[in-house]
Amino acid sequence: MYIELKKDLKSDFEQIEVESGIKVEALAERYREQVPYRILAAKVDNKFEGLNHVLDEPCMVELLDMRTQVANIIYQNSLILIYLKSVSDVLGTTEVDIENALNKGLYTTIKANVSEEDVANIENRMRELVALDLPILKEKVSPDEAKNIFRNLGALENLSLITEGRKRRVAFYSLDGFKGFFYSEMVSSTSYIEHFQLRKYRNGVLLRFPHPSKPDEILPYVDEKVLYKTFGEQNRWGKLMGIRYVSDLNKKIEEGKAKELIQLSEALHEQKIIEIAETIFNEGKRIILIAGPSSSGKTTFAQRLCIQLRVKGLEPLYLGTDDYFVEREDTPLDENGNKNFEDIEAVDLELFNRNMKELLSGKKADLPTFDFMTGHKAFGKRFTSIGKNQPIVIEGIHGLNEKLTKDLPEEAKFKIYISPLTSLNLDSHNRIVTTDHRMLRRMVRDFKYRGHSAENTIATWASVRKGEDKNIFPYSNEADVMFNSVHLYEICVLKKYAQPLLRTISKDCPEYGDAFRMLEFLDFFRTIEEDEYIANNSILREFIGGSIFVD
Repeated sequence: MYIELKKDLKSDFEQIEVESGIKVEALAERYREQVPYRILAAKVDNKFEGLNHVLDEPCMVELLDMRTQVANIIYQNSLILIYLKSVSDVLGTTEVDIENALNKGLYTTIKANVSEEDVANIENRMRELVALDLPILKEKVSPDEAKNIFRNLGALENLSLITEGRKRRVAFYSLDGFKGFFYSEMVSSTSYIEHFQLRKYRNGVLLRFPHPSKPDEILPYVDEKVLYKTFGEQNRWGKLMGIRYVSDLNKKIEEGKAKELIQLSEALHEQKIIEIAETIFNEGKRIILIAGPSSSGKTTFAQRLCIQLRVKGLEPLYLGTDDYFVEREDTPLDENGNKNFEDIEAVDLELFNRNMKELLSGKKADLPTFDFMTGHKAFGKRFTSIGKNQPIVIEGIHGLNEKLTKDLPEEAKFKIYISPLTSLNLDSHNRIVTTDHRMLRRMVRDFKYRGHSAENTIATWASVRKGEDKNIFPYSNEADVMFNSVHLYEICVLKKYAQPLLRTISKDCPEYGDAFRMLEFLDFFRTIEEDEYIANNSILREFIGGSIFVD
């Protein structure tokens, strides 16, 4: 039979002949020498499939390596399974939690006294399992059967993940007698997980793996101390609300406690914003720089921070960097020859620094207004000066990049990184990926405010992420403080808005695979149907509508 095959991200589809009944894995092996990285999965007729998927009729097949979001998640979850099995082999039966992303890996905790030697032994056992090329076996069962397996495994907290009316089957994976529930695909055998590193860190263990930009190497270690502190704070917030896993969240909603959750979460946000404002006031900071990835809630946060600064007697001047674009003809180009408006060289850095210095010294500055129709800056319309009680609040993607404020005194700056960093997981082994969470936020906002379909949001997401990897994430560790913009309950609210959008994506769309994957993920959450209790200044309102800060 003939299929249409795309071997690599940069190649085109070509028609080839294959035997009926061939597995994706066997097809990938044929082209192993022709592709840059190991194939971990495939998109078959726009749906994501594992390596064991059988091709038994003509179809379109895209081979996927770790540079794609789906294959990256598959690698992580396969690595987690090998890690859990190795911990069990080395330390015996003990509780392990996969907590959150940290230091180019995952921060995990083991409910045992773990020494450096133990960590080394676990890593050695993992490498043994990889060398043995053991099969990773998948079993898909009905929702009722899944509940029985959860009971047998002692994973009672997972029972509520099987929502009423659920029809999709639930996947369990086994490795050499060790069995666990995972909601994503896995590789077919341990030999695919070639690159990883274990490292004892604080009270836990770091499980490090390659970044999608470099799938065959472990990036240099960077201690993300501020991020670790932020996740610790989020864990404390979770304890205050009595929520550790999605099962806890679902139970609260079933008990009619959604209003209480919403109010408590908003109070915690407000408390943190007040703390940040007090620090800025006490330290006399003049330049407040706010940066974060797409759909972090930067606009709402900046406005709420300005309000709290006013409460302290300050009169902040709020500025964005969009008016400081270089002239359209001077915009830098990307690798494809297209204008790159997200690169820091797209900002008129000399003018920006000159204006900021003028403002800080008490002079009147002629601030530009950028005309996006003509692609040029206009002057003479915004002559501005500030007093000593007027800090400048600047929100933009390059806020933490030293190049943006290269001529300004370091002692005047206060840098804030904002992102929805959820510590809420499905269970002890299944982490909620922050990028998926942000994509849901963006999808709902794009539809409501920009007239974009869910299909469009998914189609452009990889490009958005690429820009973030270059312009935002490398500078997050420069922040003086991180603001975690997540609400632990919010996926239950976003579900109501996102599900209908995702269901509009048909099977013949390239974005169908991601839509199907996200719908499966959302199935594990109860829905908060009534969201009128969410305040109109909430960060979540920036996405679902009703915000007093967003038109």
